[in-house]
Amino acid sequence: MEGSINGSLNLIGYGLSAIGGGIGVGLVFAAYINGVARQPEAQRVLQPIAFLGLALTEALAILGLVFAFVLS
Repeated sequence: MEGSINGSLNLIGYGLSAIGGGIGVGLVFAAYINGVARQPEAQRVLQPIAFLGLALTEALAILGLVFAFVLS
């Protein structure tokens, strides 16, 4: 059949999840920088929370990659 597209949309779904992960990491560290700029003495409290947010956001992106390959 001419003009048809064959394949799976799983990798497009992973691409969208990777974009979401990038946006999430940006938001986490923007909030961290904003919080430290407003209250520098709170850096010790905010830094572990920022790294936890980074880890959780990246874990979701990695799960998207895993599901893209499992479902294809």
